[in-house]
Amino acid sequence: MTAFDNELYKKLQVEKINERIKAFDNKLYLEFGGKIFDDYHASRVLPGFEIDTKVKMLFDMKESLEIIVVINANDIQNGKIRADIGISYENEVLRMLQAFNEMEFLARSVVITKYNGEVAVDKFKRKLKNMGIDVYVHYPIAGYPVNVSQIVSDDGYGKNEYVKTTKPLVIVTAPGPGSGKMATCLSQLYHENKRGIVAGYAKFETFPIWNLPLKHPLNLAYEAATADLNDVNMIDPFHLENYGKAAVNYNRDVEIFPTLETLFKRIYGYSPYKSPTDMGVNMVGYCIKDEEKVRKACQNEVIRRYLNAICDAKLGKISEDVVAKIANIMEQLETSVDERKIVSVSINKAKKCGTPVLAIELSDGKIITGKTSNLLTSAAAAILNAVKYFSNIRDDLPLISPNVIEPIVNLKSHILREHDEQLNANDVLLALAIAATTNPFAEEALKNLSKLANAEAHSTIILPYYDEEVLKKLFVNVTHEPVVFARKLK
Repeated sequence: MTAFDNELYKKLQVEKINERIKAFDNKLYLEFGGKIFDDYHASRVLPGFEIDTKVKMLFDMKESLEIIVVINANDIQNGKIRADIGISYENEVLRMLQAFNEMEFLARSVVITKYNGEVAVDKFKRKLKNMGIDVYVHYPIAGYPVNVSQIVSDDGYGKNEYVKTTKPLVIVTAPGPGSGKMATCLSQLYHENKRGIVAGYAKFETFPIWNLPLKHPLNLAYEAATADLNDVNMIDPFHLENYGKAAVNYNRDVEIFPTLETLFKRIYGYSPYKSPTDMGVNMVGYCIKDEEKVRKACQNEVIRRYLNAICDAKLGKISEDVVAKIANIMEQLETSVDERKIVSVSINKAKKCGTPVLAIELSDGKIITGKTSNLLTSAAAAILNAVKYFSNIRDDLPLISPNVIEPIVNLKSHILREHDEQLNANDVLLALAIAATTNPFAEEALKNLSKLANAEAHSTIILPYYDEEVLKKLFVNVTHEPVVFARKLK
């Protein structure tokens, strides 16, 4: 049994959102925080939550919604990267639009916020327009978000271009945080109100979960996931004061709420919400079926976050304070790295063989290892060994013939002139796919690749991006030792 009920979640979310639409003039701008696609964090901490669950929920409402994608001009100008999948915010916008349109969502509008005539932004605008996308610009507002009089005026929101929408529900999403989703929603409320429409605003965030305790593992795991953003979960004081009930929110929403309340009053003449929690429509907390499984999943997630934070600090990506914060969360959850068995297994194996090692713990508890050799990276070797195990193929039986391997090695070394001639995980999977056309063992192994999903893995070095990306695509949860360079093989 899974720990989370996807079907119940979709049902409750649709009902809640429709209820909120009806509370206004049949027009709701829904700020969609977190990830619509590829929500790996939610799937890890809520066993049973599918990475595309939120997309499926929206699909059930497809006929009544349209989508606006928002991106900050500064993020275009600076080439900001989405760290989890390694692509720029600009390219992520294009990826999102393509995915939405392939699923036949109405997604034809992009808003560029804080536009100030940047050359790179103008180039991106032209690209979007050539693709048939409607592009709108919003401008920096002096004194934002404090100077309410300036914001709610012809020189504030009034200067922004009004996005023409036709559906009752408008999803406002973005490639990442800081894009300007909330500001876009509020700007639209201002313009709708001037047109005589009392449109509503609501916020969709998966985490933190408002109706679970502050120190619930799910909320602590969210703090670990956002440790580098300085997000802090807290009891919503406005909700407690108005309703006498505790509800969990996070610091940024609590801090901005007095300003939002004033903005609402300026736009509507009143505030529809008494607390930041009131703005939300999140129903995750009602769909948990197995608390113990969730607790264990959250503990594992925080351990993974801690191990990878150590590596990020080693590479200078984050500060040591972030590592310390996650370590503190681990203590609150009464867990430690020792509970991740594959850490010690991989380290001990590496000491014995003198090369980098990747250990993978499979769903049945079996631990498979792969070591770096002159031919294969540790990740490539571990993947091959794992699919051999799933397929009941002997260790000494080669899956890929030298006739397939040699041309690849020759291509890498003599034609592409790559420094490292080893076959990485991507190389090996391509070779396995080719071998599967003539080798029934390779064909069987290829079929069993999907069984690696949700496996746990640990590497004794920081894996190169090409190996890590393949493991992520196979839904393997990988962590690393903070070792940047490994001994070069001869």
